[in-house]
Amino acid sequence: MIIYDLRCDQGHVFEGWFQDRRSFEEQRERGFITCPFCGSTKAEIAPSSVNFLSRESKEGTRGPIDRQPMLTLKVLHDFLVKNFEDVGERFADVALKIHYGEEERRNIRGTTTPEEEENLREEGVPFVKVPLPKFDA
Repeated sequence: MIIYDLRCDQGHVFEGWFQDRRSFEEQRERGFITCPFCGSTKAEIAPSSVNFLSRESKEGTRGPIDRQPMLTLKVLHDFLVKNFEDVGERFADVALKIHYGEEERRNIRGTTTPEEEENLREEGVPFVKVPLPKFDA
């Protein structure tokens, strides 16, 4: 089984699982691959930084690409730190105030309790939980 990142002709990226490259090509030619976002049946394999090892892979051929997951987490962490205001434990209160127009709209980050998360959901406040590892300086 192989997983490809695919991109439709409208630019949407999604995953496809195939037995092998030939299966991907056959399904694409027959119009069986459909973008889940727009329904387009025109898809190509998108570039991916994921490293796959198979039985045929030689020992010792793993290179710097093996570190991509950590690099990806570091880039995400840096983006959130740079572009989101850290409101700490006040996240739920600030998010509610922004939601109801009592504070200006902006990107925020912080922490919540399970009860606060449930309250935010009930109030219809959109949020995403992103657990971030601590990185050494």
